[in-house]
Amino acid sequence: MRAFVIDEYAHPSKIPVVPNAPEPKAGPGQVLVDIYSAGLNYFDILQSQGKYQLQPPRPFVLGNEFAGKIAHDSPIPDGCPFRPGDRVFGGGQGAYGEKSAVLWQNLISLPDNMSYDQGAGLYVTWPTSYEALVGRAELKPGEWVLVTAAAGGVGIAAVQLAKALGAKVIAAAGSQEKIDIAIRYGSADHGVNYSKEGWQKEVLKLTGGKGVDVIYDPVGLIRDSLKCIAWKGRALVVGFAAGSIEKLPLNLVLLKNISIVGIHWGAYSKFETTRGPVVWQALL
Repeated sequence: MRAFVIDEYAHPSKIPVVPNAPEPKAGPGQVLVDIYSAGLNYFDILQSQGKYQLQPPRPFVLGNEFAGKIAHDSPIPDGCPFRPGDRVFGGGQGAYGEKSAVLWQNLISLPDNMSYDQGAGLYVTWPTSYEALVGRAELKPGEWVLVTAAAGGVGIAAVQLAKALGAKVIAAAGSQEKIDIAIRYGSADHGVNYSKEGWQKEVLKLTGGKGVDVIYDPVGLIRDSLKCIAWKGRALVVGFAAGSIEKLPLNLVLLKNISIVGIHWGAYSKFETTRGPVVWQALL
C-alpha cells in the first residue's frame, strides 16, 4: 500500500510517500480500516521527528486521525459492533496509509450527513474543546470567551463550539490572516492580535471593562491573558504549543477569585471512561 513511512526521523516535508509499504495485520481487539481521509495535527509533526511523548518503534506509518470504512477483509472481534463496509472515524497509529489496524473501541460511526474529510478532523480536537468548555469551564450562554491560537486545530473547534453554546467569542492569534480565518470559519465576534503589545487592553475594551469569563489557551499564554480575565473567570490550560510551560502569579488567582483549570482529554479513557460517550453524543 501507499503510506508515509518513518524509517528515519525527519520533518514530514522531507518524508516521501512509498508505494510498497506492507499492509497492516489486525492484532487482538483490532479491525482493519480502509483510510479515505486523514487529519493533520501538530503532534504528527513532532512524532515524525522523534519529539513526541508516544513514539512507536521504527519503521512506522505516520498519522493518528482518520475516517474510512471497515475493510472487507477485516476480522470482527468479540463485542465489536462494526461490520465490513461501515463508515467510521477515529484514532490510531498509521492514518497516513491506505489501510490501518485499529482497536475497535477507538472508532465511532460516521453520521450519514458528514463527509470523510469532516470525519477525519473530529476525533482529536473536537472532544478536547467540548469537554474543556462544557465539562471543565462550565461555559454559560452570554459569557465572554477568549480563544488563543484561534485558527489552529483545537482553537477553531473551540471558537465554533463556544459560539454554538451561546458565548461571545474573541479570537486571538498572531496575525491578521489567522484572525480572519477564525472570524470566517469560526464566526468569532471579534479578533485581537497577541503579537502586538497591550492587546489585553483591546480585550478589556471589547468587554466593556469586565474582561473575559473563560480563557481557552492551547499555546502557553495564560499568564498574559490573566491581565484581561473577569472576576470569577476560568482559565483553561489546553497545551503549550509555544514550547515552554508557564509559571503563574498565584496572587492574581486569589485577588481575581479565578480558577486555573486543566483539560487532558486523552486521560479520560483511563480515569473517566463514562464521559466519552456523553461528549460524543452531544457533539454529534
